[in-house]
Order: sequence, then C-alpha cells, then structure tokens
Amino acid sequence: MRLALAQVDAAVGDIEGNAALAIRRIEAAEEQGAELVLLPELVLTGYPPEDLLARDGFVEDNLFALQQVAARCTGTAMLGFVDRGEDGVLYNAAALCAGGRVTGVYHKRRLPNYGVFDEARYFVPGDEEGLVEIGSEPFGMTVCEDVWVPDLVAEDASSGARFVLNISASPFHTQKGSDREEMLRGRCRESGVWMAYCNLVGGQDELVFDGRSVVIAPSGEIVARAKSFEEDLLLVDVDLEGDARPGRVEPMTGGLAEVYDALRLGLRDYLRKNGFTDVVLGLSGGIDSSLTATLAADTLGREHVHGVLMPSMYSSEGSLTDARQLAANLGIDMRELPIGPAYDAFLKILEPSFDELPFDITEENIQARVRGMLLMALSNKFGWIVLATGNKSELSVGYSTLYGDMVGGFAPIKDVFKTRVYELARWRNGWPGGAAIPQESIDKPPSAELRPGQTDQQSLPPYELLDGILRRYVEEDASRADIVAAGYDTAAVERVCRLVDAAEYKRRQGPMGIRVTPKAFGKDRRMPITNRYRG
Repeated sequence: MRLALAQVDAAVGDIEGNAALAIRRIEAAEEQGAELVLLPELVLTGYPPEDLLARDGFVEDNLFALQQVAARCTGTAMLGFVDRGEDGVLYNAAALCAGGRVTGVYHKRRLPNYGVFDEARYFVPGDEEGLVEIGSEPFGMTVCEDVWVPDLVAEDASSGARFVLNISASPFHTQKGSDREEMLRGRCRESGVWMAYCNLVGGQDELVFDGRSVVIAPSGEIVARAKSFEEDLLLVDVDLEGDARPGRVEPMTGGLAEVYDALRLGLRDYLRKNGFTDVVLGLSGGIDSSLTATLAADTLGREHVHGVLMPSMYSSEGSLTDARQLAANLGIDMRELPIGPAYDAFLKILEPSFDELPFDITEENIQARVRGMLLMALSNKFGWIVLATGNKSELSVGYSTLYGDMVGGFAPIKDVFKTRVYELARWRNGWPGGAAIPQESIDKPPSAELRPGQTDQQSLPPYELLDGILRRYVEEDASRADIVAAGYDTAAVERVCRLVDAAEYKRRQGPMGIRVTPKAFGKDRRMPITNRYRG
C-alpha cells in the first residue's frame, strides 16, 4: 500500500479554505499513487476551534465541508472534523472517506484536559474502537491523545489491526518532537503494529504545531519522517507482509535551532492569518529588541520590518550605536524619534500634582509609555503591528511597564527566558553571512536605561539565578520550600516568587506570544490575579 501523510497548515475558522486545502493534498497524493491519505486532527475547522464550537452554524458548515471533501476522494482518506450526535453533543472525530462518500467515523476516546488542552469543555469522548477495513486489511483509527496511553493501541492490535492510523494536532514545546516520537515508537514495539502518525503544522495564536509526521514499523524503526515546521506531503510504500520501502526521513531538528524555527513559524502565521504584512518595534540597542528584530527580518524579509530608535537623556551613546548597527546589519528601515520633548511635556502637565516630589519609578514609566505611544501611532498610521520585545524572565517578575514596553499586538519572545535569549543571539550570529546582532549588545550588562547608570541587576537577581528559580516555580509548579531544598537562597526564592505572584495582573493585560516551553503564560498557566496563597 502506498500511504501519504499530508501535514498541512490549517487556519482556525476557515472551513472553506481548509476543505480546499485538504482536497488539493488528497488529489496530489492520489496522482502519485497513494491509496490512503491521512490529514491532521480537526483539519476542517483548524485546531483548536475553542468557542466557535458553540455556534451551530460553524459545526454545520464543517459537516457540509466533510461531504465536499469526501466527494473528491477516489481512493481512501482519513481526516479530522467535528461530528455531532443525535442529542447535539459534539465529538472530536475522524472520517474515513472512500469512493466519493464517508464510509466510516471514529470518535476520539481520550480527551486531553490539561496544559493548553481544554477538550472536555467542548466534546464528549467516544466509546467504540475504530477498527476499519481498508483493502481487506484491518486498520485501527485513532486521534492524537488516543495513542499517548498504551491501552487503545493494544486494544486495536488485539482486535486484529496490524496498522494503527493516528491523526493529530500536537503542539510544540522544546524536546516535544523527540519525546513524542519515542513514545510512538514504544507503542509500536509494545503492540507489534505499524503506525502512521500525521500531525498538524503551523501557528495558531500562541501555539505552534511542528509537523514531523512519521511512519513507524513494529520494531520501532522510523520508516519515514516529514519535515519540521513546514507543510509536507510524505509518501511511503508499506507491505504489511514484509517491510516498507525506505522512505524519506527528514532530520529531527533540536536545541536552539528548533526553538528559532518555532518562533519564526509562530510569528509568520500569526501575521499572515491576521492580515498583517509589516511589523514595527522599538530598538534600544539591547539584546531583547535586537533578537526580536532579527527574528522578524529572518521571518518576514527586511523590507517588512521597521525599527524605531527613541532615545532619551538617559540613553547611552553605546546603545544608540548598537541599535543603528543592528538596523544596518539587517538592512531594515529605521527611524529615530527622540522622546525628550514629549517626556518634558508630560512632566510639565504633572508638575502641579507632583509638587516637587523626588524622581522615582513614575518618571521611568512615563518614558516607557511615551515610547509605547509613538509605536502605536506608527502602527495606526501605517497598519503595522507592534512587536513587544519582552522576555519570559522580565514578564515573570513584572520587570516591565504596563502600557509602555509591554505595548504590542504580539510578543514573539514572551516565552523565552533571558538566558535563552542570549543563547539564541549567539547561535543566530553564527549563521553564514556574518553576525547580525552587535557583539556589544550581547556583552554589555542589560539595562532599561530609564535612569542614570541603571542595570537590570540593581532590581533583579542575576539572570542565571533568576531563571533557575523561575523554571521551578512557573514551569514545574514547585513550592518555595521545594526550590530552597534544591539549593537556592531562601531570601532570593521568597523575593522572586513574590514578584511572580504580584505581576499576574500585568501579564493578563499584555500581548500574547509564542509558546516554546512546556508551560507558558496564557493557556498553560491560569492563575487568579486576586490570590493570597503563598505555599
């Protein structure tokens, strides 16, 4: 049998477009001799459709689209859609289409309801196994989470299936690709079955889907693997009585490369799917804005990136030089808008109220908010989306100005710790063609430059220490006592955890960003703002 895995980039809500995309991929696969074509989970609606599922018309449109796709299948195809039961309940479902009609339907039996997943809010689980015959051979139909627990694959195998099909929408985080593939290999070895796993690819709000669809032999051998972070049509010939012909096995990227690929895909799709072509961001000469600008230029092309240098009386000459050098290295548009006159005007207006009170964080925040206002003015005038440049370390502890440097429509490095920002910058500077980010931006002590001689470490622990505490508290949900027991100073732990708790209201009002860690702020971590628990 010639099998095709069509990992596609479906857009949530674009049912008509997704159906047309599915038809194109099915026809392309069938032209190349494919007898069975797999497309991802909920490919017709996009994943996750969230509360669109509360609209009867949305569900009805997806059912109509399924009939249109089925009508174009001369061979056999399996794809994801939303099914509706007679009592109105909804199922996360897979359809088997053959000979121009839907010949079988399977309802997902394991509904994930953790992390970014919220499927129990919308769907009810199926209660029947998905054993179907394709060309007189029994196959097991499964959807995503069904194979993350061993019992369903073993059940299909005991019912006679020698091949398990899985369509999926499995979102990316670091190490997810290799961990997921090892899990799938284990299922094949445990149950002695072949497996075809077809994953979604693309960005959807903060989520990124990495593709990496695979065909795996009963021995656990990877017979074929699709591309990472790209649409792909993967074909492989499988003889269930013997072996598979060697298929195309794309490399499994990892480390900093996969993080950067995920950031690029997440940024590209958020802009493309929401109708933006250009971005604007503040350039300070610091590491965060430098990495964000570089990421944007690599993703969109330099002609679509607009940098704005907004110096104040506290901006160092070195930072101005670094920002200008970055723009020159990237070849992006850059303009300089000094904030001094606007800042002075605000202080003049506030002078009667401040009544000669001393300079403090108030005046620092005014500078940041003037810059945010200028960026939003350019966004409104030219239709550019503002990219916020804050990282996960700063957002965790609230080291950011609401309505200032947090201004933006999207925050690409929101889920990237500061230490990882430096790692990505050094890694990106190793690309062919020379360094993009000035070395001075990497080497100098980080600073917001909102008062004379300011550095981040006057307000925060060293980032190596800070990020270690944050990983445990934010991503692992460790208690303060657990973190101290891991070797961290008690006072530092108490201070950092207190800052994280107090900054929840800021994060709730900030722009979304791309999820690249196992637990990001947003869908993953939903803490109450009013919260007195300190355990």
